[in-house]
Amino acid sequence: MHLIETRELCYSYPNRVTALEKINFIAPRNARIAVIGSNGAGKSTLFKHFNGIFRPTSGQVLIRGEPITKQNIKEIRKFVGIVFQNPDDQIFSPTVEQDVAFGPTNLGLDAETIHHRVHEALSVVGIEHLAPRVPHHLSGGEKKRVAIAGVIAMEPEVLVLDEPTAGLDPRGVADLDNFINSLSKKYGMTVIFSTHDVGLVPEIADFIYVMDKGRIVAQGTVDEIFLQPDMLKSARLDIPVIPRLLRSLKENGVEISMAYTYSGAEESLLRAFGKRQ
Repeated sequence: MHLIETRELCYSYPNRVTALEKINFIAPRNARIAVIGSNGAGKSTLFKHFNGIFRPTSGQVLIRGEPITKQNIKEIRKFVGIVFQNPDDQIFSPTVEQDVAFGPTNLGLDAETIHHRVHEALSVVGIEHLAPRVPHHLSGGEKKRVAIAGVIAMEPEVLVLDEPTAGLDPRGVADLDNFINSLSKKYGMTVIFSTHDVGLVPEIADFIYVMDKGRIVAQGTVDEIFLQPDMLKSARLDIPVIPRLLRSLKENGVEISMAYTYSGAEESLLRAFGKRQ
């Protein structure tokens, strides 16, 4: 049984514009899944189906094998936590600590459990020092961490991040990469994230869905997806710079094995130029 599954999911907006068409998507346990596509590909619309914000025009959305209903939607939203692209949409309390405590408080938890969850969530995203601060005085990257901590405090089994690197500086992107990897490895959480920045995907994804114009046009591992340059080009996406560089070296006569991450490329280059046996 998959944590999330969609079957022939279709969605049209009230003006009858089709946003999603026959989406078949699977999220297993303890996975890191990237949904990549250019702006307007349908990524955010798809994510809003995962916890019942949107309802399909046709097709199904199954959470742990069960459809979303009025009776189970509260449980679904504890199980699937979504962090939207703009953190201001999710931050509204006077202090960071109160904002992160909002979700657990609404679950009816006791004060001690709420305190523990808030402390743990702030620690996971590295912002314990911001607890007494006013959220709207924070930087964009700090606000994004507060929004993530607020969802983490609900202890979902699936964390959905919509364009999590939008507005972050390079250090913030690197920190987010480490954070996503830690959620999967340390906490066994399934993480689903969207992006149009393909360069970060190989570092933090096990599986990739490529979306274009409301459809899934390809799916597979990092190797499988980034060996399809024509498909990526048709979806208005680039190949990440590392495999593009290694492919160019190979085409120019350098005996080098393909890689997609920084560490993998370093290993390939050292071997190719005789620096490592």
